[in-house]
Amino acid sequence: MSISLTNSGLITAASRASDPYIAANELAASLYHEYAGFVLFFCSAEYPLAALAQALSSAFGELPISGCTTAGELTPDGYDRGSVVAICFDQRFFAIETALIDDLEYFDLPTAQPLVDKLLERCRRQAVAPVNEHSFALTLLDGLSSREEQVLATLDAALGRIPSFGGSAGDDNHLTHTHVYANGRFHTRAAVVVMMNTRLPFEVFSTHHLEPLEHKLVVTAADRERRRVLELNGVPAAELYAALVGCSVEALAPPIFAQHPLAVHLGGQHYIRSIQRVNDDGSLSFYCAVENGIVLTAMQPTPLLTDLAHMLQRVEARLGEPAAIIGCDCFLRRMALESLGQLGQASTLLRQARVVGFNTYGEQHHGMHVNQTFTGVAFGALPTP
Repeated sequence: MSISLTNSGLITAASRASDPYIAANELAASLYHEYAGFVLFFCSAEYPLAALAQALSSAFGELPISGCTTAGELTPDGYDRGSVVAICFDQRFFAIETALIDDLEYFDLPTAQPLVDKLLERCRRQAVAPVNEHSFALTLLDGLSSREEQVLATLDAALGRIPSFGGSAGDDNHLTHTHVYANGRFHTRAAVVVMMNTRLPFEVFSTHHLEPLEHKLVVTAADRERRRVLELNGVPAAELYAALVGCSVEALAPPIFAQHPLAVHLGGQHYIRSIQRVNDDGSLSFYCAVENGIVLTAMQPTPLLTDLAHMLQRVEARLGEPAAIIGCDCFLRRMALESLGQLGQASTLLRQARVVGFNTYGEQHHGMHVNQTFTGVAFGALPTP
């Protein structure tokens, strides 16, 4: 059991108990207090989820709870697996309202706008802070739904100037079933929107450690619905990609995808489009949307630890020492750290910065669905009177 306390209305804790009832009770014992207003959690998909849902409801009673399954957890002690990590928000500092989107296929602006308006109005009634200047949205999506782009673009239009970030739920790299949690149970092909209004200073951020190379690849044949690229530059996609990175098609695997990602260039920024797997027909499946005609830029990694440290330093320079950071960290970044033997060093950086969160199957930032980033929100402390 690990626990971290701050004086800014935030308490974080994690449990490695494999029994869902023991884990839920350990979290409740550490997190629950008279001003508890909301709990956000991230859990290993190895838990029996129906039992965990029942255990959380029993342990926390009527306290609102949202969360999702992971591809690894970021606990107060750093990276972990097979655990559950949670954050409790003090209602004196935070007004938090949530909504479940259980029909991703037909989620459109006429649906999204009243949803966002209702969440903001409910936050406004709690009179914690002005909602327009002191609010942000956290989104948790089923990481295998293939609907992230549509849902995020729609939500971003409804949110207007309110910042947003989030992550796609994982399942410990099995790529079979991912879940979000709302209203007392786990859901698939769904999303949770968490509107947070707070008195604390905060900053939504995103960073990655990748830089562009000169190689350009044009998608000349794609299956948009299944996020598959069939051809690049008129050549079978896996064949051309393998030649680019200097290995055989048979050797292509997630560690190579993590070290040699591709990206689209939009508005002066590179947005990573990570490869999920090679298919038997020689096509490549991606974690983000792909379509005919897009130009992909080959990317190469720079030192990940250096980029992470610099990002945390920039956040502290603007907000002061963080009270807590909620982080959505791509599981491919974790894989890269593991292959380099640097997971322990990264855990130290995250622990010192009070980061909790999860490894994702995709990150969300201001309406964009991206990969191989560390994206999140940092909370500063209130000024001392």
